Amino acid sequence: MTLADDIADLTVPVPPKKYQKHAEFDESGGTAATGPVRTMVTDYAELLRLAGLDPEAFRIVGKVSQWTKTHHDREDTYSFLFTFEAITAAEDSIDLSALYAEGRRKPRARVKAVTTARTTVAVIADPQIGKTGSRGGTPELLERLAEKRVKLEAELKRRKPESIFIPDINDLFEGFESGGNPMFSNDLSLSQQMDVAATEVYKFVELCARYAPVKVAVVPSNHTAWRRGPQNLGAPGDDLGIFVHRQVEKVANAAKLDATWEYPEHYNESMVVDVRGTKVGMCHGNQFRDGQAAAWWGKQTHGGQPVGAADILLTGHYHHLSILPTGRNPYTGRSKWHLAAPTLDNGSDWFRNIAGDDSDPGMLVFDITEDGFDLQSLTVL
Repeated sequence: MTLADDIADLTVPVPPKKYQKHAEFDESGGTAATGPVRTMVTDYAELLRLAGLDPEAFRIVGKVSQWTKTHHDREDTYSFLFTFEAITAAEDSIDLSALYAEGRRKPRARVKAVTTARTTVAVIADPQIGKTGSRGGTPELLERLAEKRVKLEAELKRRKPESIFIPDINDLFEGFESGGNPMFSNDLSLSQQMDVAATEVYKFVELCARYAPVKVAVVPSNHTAWRRGPQNLGAPGDDLGIFVHRQVEKVANAAKLDATWEYPEHYNESMVVDVRGTKVGMCHGNQFRDGQAAAWWGKQTHGGQPVGAADILLTGHYHHLSILPTGRNPYTGRSKWHLAAPTLDNGSDWFRNIAGDDSDPGMLVFDITEDGFDLQSLTVL
């Protein structure tokens, strides 16, 4: 038996007037009641049909009111009262004129600029001191590094950071055991390369320490590793670039600079540094092929390695800028970022001749706030 049959068959008490079957409406909608029915009805389309309305033309809006009469010898009697509105064909279309008009409205209150405490990150990557190439040799490199410091100082004056982080992705100098044959293309001996590297690192630290407390971190790399050709002769911590930093740290301490250093564990090639609660991971980049950083990072996470906890992964090695969101921190909900820094070196002409690729030198700079990586602050000097 249908609900319509129920209505016809019942002899029921008369419900209050507003619950008696009716429908009052105009072109936009109105109110209606089903009149008495023997069954509890929760389906809106059926309620409309009981009131004599087409569910394809109208829909119920707001709450449905219910009148109930209890009987001791049979099922209760119900009636339902509701408001409805017309469904128009144009309902799902967008009124572009109204939308653009709304977009042109000026905000009621001017948005105030918010000054956020920040740490400025200035990345040193792949200067490869002693290397000669299409961009010159040591004189040209030193001029380039001096230019970067001038630009960095201008950024520090503008940003006014509370602290500064200098991550050195290494390949500080070219070396003579990089796996190729640079013996007749370098313009500095190994000891000279290390001497210049120490001087240039100190200049960056001393500059930054004028504006805020400085934290420095460095990871091993392939050009500065202690090795013979492709064969490593020691642990990752025996890296000569790290050795240079330890000497700079001593000089900075003697000069009473407000600067501290962090180093990876002796047998680790990567490390994580806490910057305002954001975990910044570092590795040189020779641990994976170009374009495979995210896959390598994922495996490090699974294996519980140092950068597994990182929100940002900083790498170098491939001498070109890359900015890639990859994954999401399940605890903070923030996007994870892989930032590959551009090179500071004199050019990799052997690679350009083989692959045809080349990129401009630069220094990656960005800020970290209490909210994490500030993408809008990222720039290349």
